[in-house]
Amino acid sequence: MERTFSQKSELRRAIRADIRSLSTEERTEAARLIAAEIECDPRFRAARTVAAFMPLGDEPPLREAVERWAQNKRVVVPKVEGDQMSFYDFRAEQMSSGAFGIDEPQCSELCPPEQIEVMVVPAVGFTRRGARMGRGRGYYDRYLGVVEAAHIYKIGTCFACQLVDELPTEPHDVAMDRVVAR
Repeated sequence: MERTFSQKSELRRAIRADIRSLSTEERTEAARLIAAEIECDPRFRAARTVAAFMPLGDEPPLREAVERWAQNKRVVVPKVEGDQMSFYDFRAEQMSSGAFGIDEPQCSELCPPEQIEVMVVPAVGFTRRGARMGRGRGYYDRYLGVVEAAHIYKIGTCFACQLVDELPTEPHDVAMDRVVAR
């Protein structure tokens, strides 16, 4: 296990360095293309409830897309509560900085996993086949690993530089159904 952790740590460092080399314009354009591709996905188009994320500085800046999606769909976003992550209704005016400096919802409308049809997921790295390497705390793997979340169609999103050929994986790692990288 130590070897896997070491490989993941080294890979996270290398990918983060690549992300830092992207200009603001490149990040913005990538986010626009990612959102457009997600919006064309038949499963996304048909979904009534979509889980999304509030981006950190090294993730595709999809906040504008999330606000747009919320005009026609129920959009829920994560809130970290201890070692667990839960999803609550997104309302732009009710967001504030939470765990790890990520914008989190301050409303009380919890969305259970069985109501989520599509989830847009960030990561440090992905493979084209859907393997995912997160930040190392396991929030998404724990959430998506429960029986109630088995039906969720998972779309991984990242910059092109975050797409790698191989990732060290462990049995608890949850794979994506699709990866959109630009």
